[in-house]
Amino acid sequence: MNVINFSKRILTWIVTLAGCFVGVIATIILIRGFDARRMPELETWHTTRLSPEFRASDVKPGFTFADYLKLEDRLFEDLKRSVDQRTAGEDQHIFNRYFIESFCHPDRQEKNWNRTFELCPEHFKGGVLLLHGLSDSPYSMRALAHIFYQQGYYVLVPRLPGHGTIPGMLKGTTWKDWTAAAELASHHVRTVIGPDAPFFLGGYSNGGLIATYYALNSVHDESKIKPQKLFLFSPAIGITRFAAFSGWHRVLSFIPYFKKIAWESVNPEYDPFKYNSFPKIAGHQLYQLTRVTQKKIDQLKNNGNLERLPPIQTFSSVVDSTVLTPSLVTHLYNQLKPNGHELILFDVNRFSALGPFIRDRHDAFLNSLKGDSGLPYAWTLITNQTPDTLRVVAETCDAGSDATTIEPLNLDWPRGIYSLSHVAVPFSPEDPLYGEREDLKKKGFFVLGMVEPRGEKGVLQVPVDQLMRLRYNPFFAYIERRIVESVK
Repeated sequence: MNVINFSKRILTWIVTLAGCFVGVIATIILIRGFDARRMPELETWHTTRLSPEFRASDVKPGFTFADYLKLEDRLFEDLKRSVDQRTAGEDQHIFNRYFIESFCHPDRQEKNWNRTFELCPEHFKGGVLLLHGLSDSPYSMRALAHIFYQQGYYVLVPRLPGHGTIPGMLKGTTWKDWTAAAELASHHVRTVIGPDAPFFLGGYSNGGLIATYYALNSVHDESKIKPQKLFLFSPAIGITRFAAFSGWHRVLSFIPYFKKIAWESVNPEYDPFKYNSFPKIAGHQLYQLTRVTQKKIDQLKNNGNLERLPPIQTFSSVVDSTVLTPSLVTHLYNQLKPNGHELILFDVNRFSALGPFIRDRHDAFLNSLKGDSGLPYAWTLITNQTPDTLRVVAETCDAGSDATTIEPLNLDWPRGIYSLSHVAVPFSPEDPLYGEREDLKKKGFFVLGMVEPRGEKGVLQVPVDQLMRLRYNPFFAYIERRIVESVK
């Protein structure tokens, strides 16, 4: 009898605790729902659904990349009809990318880089597929694409589903759509370059994650085009665990009163080639892709087949508020087998005068990396030559070695820059939109990388940290050199 009573009490406690947990979660979601109502009003580019957008389910026998491009053509026609030509009233201003006469409108730029593009040299050494990041567009691969092209490689940069049009389109795409588009594009590259030419695969941020997932699956899947090498830039291998809760907004977002809770941010859309607003479901899809990628890494490791991965060369900033750089090491690089892999990290500016102002220089992470002996990959750290200079060097440790070498680079930290950022890595200082282009600024061009707002705090609708974030890589010349050395 006592045992039965005790069991009932235990069950009651469990039910009570579970109820309290559900109540707490429901309260948090409800509070977030009311808090989200204070966001700016949703505009046409947040609520419109364009068509036809590519879906993984579109891939059927006979469906080719040419069909993918036809869908893209029709999609951009609908963008013009449903959004650009309907922007009216107070939204008709020069800083709105969806106002046709704005100098932020993509069609007013040198080229509409929101669209899929390819670079075709006269003679092909091989082919390269480059995948852009989440909320980005093919523009983010522009400088990298030209490096490969100048070395004689055919380059394809597809616009991934949900991107390049309006931020609302990210609410309807999944990670399976992105990976299906990448697979379709890889087959197109192989068709262009022929059966024997080398094929390289690269990606930035979420594109780097997609490239990694594709390469992992190509180990056993004979239907996939196997890359000879991976080039990753700020890859989203590890992201914050809070991303696991990014799908919970759906508890309330179907109610019109709480529709804004579906958005992580709602900001003015002044960037012609990147969304400033971001729906939470897109972050949830990214999280789902990190999970299936990690499972694939674990599966290949347990089967002893991880050594069949092609060489991976990764460029990433030590400090990154979008992805977790230490997770890149623990979740991917430390699991690899020796095969020419290399990790290139850009350190914070360690000039002594900046020390008191930098919150976390990630010394523990870097010391653990340097302290591990016999790693299965080489690593390079771009860092200050000494604390008394802005001049940087490349500190390198080869795979399986404990010794490091120091190479002077004849590069310096620019004045006023204390670190790289997630969004800076793949962009050159010469980039006409995000670079350090004083010449273009003086001519009246819109150079986002040089926007320097001044005024009182709490006034701007756009987060100040978004405007302060470094948009170009002052050490891009080193990336270019290393890529050229890899593909010669």
